[in-house]
Amino acid sequence: MIILIIVAAILAIMGFVILIGKGDNLIAGYNTAPKEEREKYNIKRLRGLIGGLLIALAPMTFLMLGEETTTAVWSFVALTFVASIIVVVLANTWAKKKGK
Repeated sequence: MIILIIVAAILAIMGFVILIGKGDNLIAGYNTAPKEEREKYNIKRLRGLIGGLLIALAPMTFLMLGEETTTAVWSFVALTFVASIIVVVLANTWAKKKGK
């Protein structure tokens, strides 16, 4: 139970750090991409997507509190999977800059 609360707090903190623009190096793939590749993305939109995902995952971890059943765990896994797929699609469409 304590571990879930700590994980939720870490997710929320990381989400807020990314949203305020101080955590671009926490975005996987973006921090290691060459400058030419990074210029293809609208960083404000990308921050919103990734920070929003992390903040949304924080309260979803509480789905498992008090219920240590496989249903609660699989519900969390399914919601996380769906949210991640949506963010990946949006990051590669909506968060990309338009071509010239």
